Amino acid sequence: MTRLGYTKKMAKPSLLLKQEGGLAVIFATGSWTLGQTEALPALPDVSGGAEIILDGGGIETLDTTGAYRLMSMMDAAGVSPERIKLRGVTPSLLPVWNLVAKNYSQAHGITQKKTFGLLYQFGLGSISMLQHMAGVANFVGRLAMEMFRLAKKPGSFRLREFVAQMEAIFIYAIPISMAMIFLLGLVFAYLMGVQAQKFGANIYVVDGVSAAVLRELSPVIVAILVAGRTGAAITAQLGTMKVNEEIDALSILGLSPFAVLVLPRILALFIALPLLVFLGDLAGLLGGMVVAKTQLGLEYSQYWDRLDSVLKMKTFLAGVSKAPIFAIFIGLIACRMGITVARDARSVGEHTTSTVVQSIVAIIVLNAIFAIVFVHLGI
Repeated sequence: MTRLGYTKKMAKPSLLLKQEGGLAVIFATGSWTLGQTEALPALPDVSGGAEIILDGGGIETLDTTGAYRLMSMMDAAGVSPERIKLRGVTPSLLPVWNLVAKNYSQAHGITQKKTFGLLYQFGLGSISMLQHMAGVANFVGRLAMEMFRLAKKPGSFRLREFVAQMEAIFIYAIPISMAMIFLLGLVFAYLMGVQAQKFGANIYVVDGVSAAVLRELSPVIVAILVAGRTGAAITAQLGTMKVNEEIDALSILGLSPFAVLVLPRILALFIALPLLVFLGDLAGLLGGMVVAKTQLGLEYSQYWDRLDSVLKMKTFLAGVSKAPIFAIFIGLIACRMGITVARDARSVGEHTTSTVVQSIVAIIVLNAIFAIVFVHLGI
């Protein structure tokens, strides 16, 4: 009968190396637990090709710390975990030993990172690219199916979510977009004005500012701002929902994440970005007007009269027509990266960063394609 408050004293662990018929046998006894194995002497070197027998019949208790310590001591003596042959270990202790043995190499740092050649890296990159393209195709296909279902049942469209996204993407982005393009228009007009003044061609600054702002500066810079601001936010939102299993909850409820989360965001981007580009056009022209008045001595009426005579509708449409294409690519990249986030915070950060990088690269490549196409079309 055990008295209240009495704790059985655990036997100290010990190791003993003996030879039995030409085989090396290590006898382990005592309690191999946390805090009990710190002052044990090292085993002599028993390295060799033969198996080593570990007799654990005398082990009273064993936890993961004790098993790891025992395995480390034998490893230091030249006995790798693969060469250890157990004998006499109590069946109840075997799961602990097997668990530590399974993860010992990773925990002990035995495995070393292999270095591969250039051809291997090229092949690995090619496979990764193909997998990425397959993922994009799958995402676009599922999105197209949801759009087809929505066309048959327009009443199922998430109008409230769409309005909320329009507010976040369009309304809140107006100040930063207009301020940025206003400053760019001001700087561009100033740089042109410095050169135009040398030849007495101040009035032609209006031509350059209008063409640069409407065709290139406003659509590209606004798209990049939206990619960094809204694209990253969309990926972070969807990624956090994935981590919190909210997207899985939508699927369990019978709702499509594409219909509830993806479509409203892409449609909001599709509508909001051209509007932001239009406001950016106005801001950029106003910036040019400020410089024309203060530096070049052009009156406001002269500026607007010249703008009215040189600005063509196709110049405006060439810039605005880029915005919906930019918006679709930003939305697809941001939503796909958010949906494919792994269930950890690090993945959310990596996918958010990847969204911004991919979106900016896509905008620059698309803008170059537009420039080539417009030249061939004579726009």
